[in-house]
Amino acid sequence: MPQKDSVCPLYEPTKDYVRTLAYAKDKEQVASAGLDRAIFLWDVNTLTALTASNNTVTTSSLVGNKESIYSLAMNPAGSVLVSGSTEKVLRVWDPRNCSRLMKLKGHSDNVKALVISQDGSQCVSGSSDGTIKLWSLSQQRCVSTIRVHSEAVWALLATENFTHIISGGRDKLVIITELRNPDNFMIVCEETAPILRLCFTADQQGVWVSTSKSDIRCWKLPPRNSLSSDTYNQNNYNTNNVYQTQPTCHIPGGPAIKHYTVLNDKRHILTKDTVKNVALYDVLKACKVEDLGEVDYEEEVKKRFKMVFVPNWFNVDLKTGMLTIHLGQDETDCLSAWVSAKEAGLTTENDQKVNFGALLLQALLEHWNHPNRVNEAGMKVIGNNFFSVPVHTPLIFSEVGGRTLYRLQVGDASGENEGNLLVETVPSWVVEVAIEMSAPNLNKLPFYLLPHSSCQSKQDRQKKDRLVANDFIQCRKVAEHVVEKIVGGGDANGAGAKPAEDTTDSPEERVELLCCDQVLDPNMDLRTVRHFIWKSNVEFTLHYRVLKL
Repeated sequence: MPQKDSVCPLYEPTKDYVRTLAYAKDKEQVASAGLDRAIFLWDVNTLTALTASNNTVTTSSLVGNKESIYSLAMNPAGSVLVSGSTEKVLRVWDPRNCSRLMKLKGHSDNVKALVISQDGSQCVSGSSDGTIKLWSLSQQRCVSTIRVHSEAVWALLATENFTHIISGGRDKLVIITELRNPDNFMIVCEETAPILRLCFTADQQGVWVSTSKSDIRCWKLPPRNSLSSDTYNQNNYNTNNVYQTQPTCHIPGGPAIKHYTVLNDKRHILTKDTVKNVALYDVLKACKVEDLGEVDYEEEVKKRFKMVFVPNWFNVDLKTGMLTIHLGQDETDCLSAWVSAKEAGLTTENDQKVNFGALLLQALLEHWNHPNRVNEAGMKVIGNNFFSVPVHTPLIFSEVGGRTLYRLQVGDASGENEGNLLVETVPSWVVEVAIEMSAPNLNKLPFYLLPHSSCQSKQDRQKKDRLVANDFIQCRKVAEHVVEKIVGGGDANGAGAKPAEDTTDSPEERVELLCCDQVLDPNMDLRTVRHFIWKSNVEFTLHYRVLKL
């Protein structure tokens, strides 16, 4: 097998996930395709000689697909290549000269699976429209349409002599069908989840099945001559006629995350997986920080609740069974979360403020050798000063509409080719924050500050000054403002009194702040007060009450 460092260049030409491969055994050539809509051809022998600076493995690329490619098939001689995509068509190519031969129409949904005969004259396709189609490539037409599945067909295998097809998909059934007489078919097994991939055992007497669950199971195939339209026909089609009810082998996989809760600190996420294990993840460090086991998930969420409000700066999805974090698509969203570095456990300095989005971007791109990576003193700065993320963390850049531009692993950003692609892909505002270390703009929060009704004069009720402060400012800072700027120039009743010169009381001991008549904790910040106590879209208003002059 090639060494690990020699395999890395295989991924350099592609900008998105590789979803499918096809192998021409006689020619030792591999075709790859995926979400970047292009097909790449590789010389298998050359792979063993590759180094990180030599990416000449690409013999050619086939461009012409308009949509993401989900299926490929190539005959052993490497003379015919077929691709299937969300275009709902099959495209047929000659890989030897990179020419397009034909486009075959007939499916009404995504073509998710393909197999081709050894001589390259026939092809079978499986589609999300629920049908399997047999195509004659020489006649450029569909020969027959097979309807043995009730839902989408996502996986196909063909016997070596191309007489039978094994199929699986959303309906969880593995079915073997005779191609010449599709009425002759048999349900091999019923899986516990939709079927994603099929693979023959070494003797081709069984089939390995992977599903949307993470385990893999092996099932024995029936003898080919046991298929009969008299016993297993369309009129008798039900899951009672299943050849195998128990797999011959079972390889368990890891559990998938099914539930999540973003905690109020907008940094940690509590999850629950398919075997009911609860875990805690740290978004900033891109890792799991604690396995809690089979505890009460709802109780754990309640226990970890804190009355603190941090703006949303990311979203989460579980499509892959793992946490996928989507940062805000622009500066305003991604860089909205300013917090105290001390309260976040990043430092012991009292007044240092950090931005979650900026910290994460700096960590994700710390391996990128960008020429602008210097600070104001001209010194090279790499990442943030608090933490790093695992180098194997996948990093994905996409457009606002969702189309992926480029994917890589965090550690691979140090490569020359990856660096050049990042230059083309990364938005300027991300470069400014993550590479040039520019501080994001602070979030400003306007509010009104008035004497409490218990100490208001007529003049005070008419006066309404509008103030603006950083949204993470704590209430004690507002109390300091009242003591220094308001009470110091005259008492709350307008009597002109001055504070005692020898007082050692702290501002929060001399003045208390209120919102909706609720006395505020001096440690609470303004955005938390507005979110949890004010709870209104009208102008945010605080009141103060003097306790000691």
